[in-house]
Amino acid sequence: MKRTLKAIFSGVLCIAVCWSLASCKNSQNTGDAHGHSEEIHEGHSHDGHVHDHEGHEHGAHENHAGHDHSGHSHEGDIHSEGEGSPDEIILSAESAAAAGVKAETIMPGKFRSVLEVSGRIMPAPGNESTVVANVPGVVSFAAPLVEGSLVNEGSPMFTISSSNLQDGDPVQRARIAYETAQKEYERAAKLVEDNIVSRQEYEAAKGRYETARLTYEALAADGSGNGTAVKSPASGYVESCLVKEGDYVSVGTPLATVLSGNSMYLKADVSERYLSRLPGVKSANFRLSYSDKVFSTAGLNGRLLGYGRSTDETNAYIPVTFAINASDDILAGAYAQIWLLSEERDGVISLPVEAITEEQGHNFVYIQLDPTCYKKQEVTLGATDGNRYEILSGLHGGETVVTHGAIHVKLASASNAIPAHSHSH
Repeated sequence: MKRTLKAIFSGVLCIAVCWSLASCKNSQNTGDAHGHSEEIHEGHSHDGHVHDHEGHEHGAHENHAGHDHSGHSHEGDIHSEGEGSPDEIILSAESAAAAGVKAETIMPGKFRSVLEVSGRIMPAPGNESTVVANVPGVVSFAAPLVEGSLVNEGSPMFTISSSNLQDGDPVQRARIAYETAQKEYERAAKLVEDNIVSRQEYEAAKGRYETARLTYEALAADGSGNGTAVKSPASGYVESCLVKEGDYVSVGTPLATVLSGNSMYLKADVSERYLSRLPGVKSANFRLSYSDKVFSTAGLNGRLLGYGRSTDETNAYIPVTFAINASDDILAGAYAQIWLLSEERDGVISLPVEAITEEQGHNFVYIQLDPTCYKKQEVTLGATDGNRYEILSGLHGGETVVTHGAIHVKLASASNAIPAHSHSH
């Protein structure tokens, strides 16, 4: 029995010693990984004792990687100032100036109520002249005519030849009548001095002569012997040419239309549900379908002529008409996006259209924090008059906002070429 107990005790003792040695070895390896060495004192006995290395391991893990007790190392330790907001952008003052970036401090101010509609540029009545045939015959062009050709008042546009007509050439008939009336007038002028012809007969002959002369000159002038010239009634541009070379026309047939004058009409089509807002409309801004430029009726010496008081079955829109000065940049007949402007509202924050950028359906502006740092700020847009946007939220006034060249700040943000205020130790 004693022998059995002794064998058990020896086995347990061996197991404990082996486990203790393995634990010490693992602890020594951990200490070496952190730059620590464990001292073993002479005379210290491990017999029957197990060292607890939990405290030592905990101390080892509290040390940072790359640090030792001989000296504190900052190698690879990078601190970034201002990285708290990912919307901050760095753009040097030189680059901003070269790109035309401008910023200004915004404050609440006046902004006019806007009604956005569509419409069209129309010729003003009296500025559109129709060129008609003055004799029957076959049409030929006096000069190449296309839409937009410049013509002067009295300049020949067409020649109408009647030489092969059954009734004969009107020019030749007018020439014969003119020559006959001229001879009668000259004869009467001689005889009236001798009282052979009465003064009344002389005056009648003179009247027939003047009438025939005017008729002949009107038909034959600038016809170059090939027919009757048709002249432009006004100076302007050919709006449309209604005949082709070689067409037969009768007297009064429209040949072309000439657009002249210094005024045009801007006609806005307003839905009848906005009738109550029309009395407050005084002016308008508009942009034509072929241009990004925004015009104003005030800048074109425009004035409101009036608005319609009725609609019909075919048109449910109320016309609002402005008279404006003609300009080479404005084509009659062009379609337009129109912003009707009415009463002013105070205390409104607004920004130029150029200050707004868009990303995935959200609108942003850029606030200048210092000469080289900008912050992207989301805003909610209200109405626009074509030149400025009303800002409903996102700005409170007093911020310095990029008003020109915002797209360049956006591109600087996308490039990520310059890190935001970073330095390393």
